[in-house]
Amino acid sequence: MKLIITEKRSVAEEFAKALEISSNRKNGYIESNEWIITWCQGHLVTMSYPEAYDEKLKSWTLDTLPFLPKEYKYEIIPGSTARQFEIIKGLLQREDVTEIYNAGDSGREGEYIQRLVFMMANPNPKAKYRRVWIDSQTEEEIQRGIREAKDMSEYDSLSDSAYLRAKEDYL
Repeated sequence: MKLIITEKRSVAEEFAKALEISSNRKNGYIESNEWIITWCQGHLVTMSYPEAYDEKLKSWTLDTLPFLPKEYKYEIIPGSTARQFEIIKGLLQREDVTEIYNAGDSGREGEYIQRLVFMMANPNPKAKYRRVWIDSQTEEEIQRGIREAKDMSEYDSLSDSAYLRAKEDYL
């Protein structure tokens, strides 16, 4: 099976249309004999608030500043977002998933959203990771993006940039 993860449900539906998948809609994903398509609903994972490091940091005072974590903590955003994360996590961990396509929005933020999910979900280690990079959501562009998907490691610098930007914003 090949798993595609988009940033939004509407984009997942466009991918399903481009791949001519019209049936097998499940709770939080679409599945065919070859493909599984799911979506993130935007951000599913966030950096933890300072009080997750130390309860004293719940209230900002001059005594607790500056706060510079040595290691950053992350958590799943609660609510319906957490339910969708659990669906994606289960799909990422399936033994029959041999390829995982990061089809998040093209750009640093889209890369960051997907990489956080992968970091928190512990995907099937045997799967190959690919990055779909498209400029529009036409059927032709989606098909081209899947066909020409590159190894996700080619986008590691973009991912590093996204993590650093988020850490800078946090600080």
